[in-house]
Amino acid sequence: MTSGELAGATIVFDLDGTLVDTAPDLLRALNATMDLEGLPEVQLDDVRHLIGRGARVTIERAAALSSVTYADEKLDELTQAFVGFYREDIAGGSRPFPGVEAALDELSGLGAKLSVCTNKRTGLSQQLLDALNISDRFEAIVGADSVPERKPHPDHFRAAVLRASGDVSRAVMIGDTTIDVATARAAGAPVAVVSFGYCDGDCDAFGADAVLNRFADLAPVCRRLLAAHA
Repeated sequence: MTSGELAGATIVFDLDGTLVDTAPDLLRALNATMDLEGLPEVQLDDVRHLIGRGARVTIERAAALSSVTYADEKLDELTQAFVGFYREDIAGGSRPFPGVEAALDELSGLGAKLSVCTNKRTGLSQQLLDALNISDRFEAIVGADSVPERKPHPDHFRAAVLRASGDVSRAVMIGDTTIDVATARAAGAPVAVVSFGYCDGDCDAFGADAVLNRFADLAPVCRRLLAAHA
């Protein structure tokens, strides 16, 4: 591929489970929150299937493992506690997935704009990407608290494209869950999912346009999806 081949394209990424393996730090914060309520700790393999819709839903799902439900006011309180625990050491165990940085550099070198569309709070997303020294690769970082409707609402995706000065008709979604696929479909955009993320089920059955087994394949996949969508 030659330089500029993806000029005018915007590649929009989910964060947790797509760009970064954040499960260790989310687990730490979640279990500290569960401990406040005297609930059993969640295991690492389980937490990967609890996240994707933000901290509040993660707490709800974790409590449900013990058949516990909370009123909205209590959930607000526990969410704030979770965020506090998480922020204390946000990248203690979190790392970009193998090949992420090289893939981002390749996309940028081909002229693509890069953006993040995540159900994590924007401030936490920025803090995490700053701590990992990769935030400067993105034109925009759009968390759930920066838009009226979060994923899977298509306006979240659209905001991530437009705030990167991109064109929604020339954008691709890269994620790891059915939420990401539903978001892209609602926005009329092509979508690829990574097979190594926090897939909520069989990622081959999500209905994505492509499944990525490694980030080294990202640029060719984006080129193919954009060509097919033109």
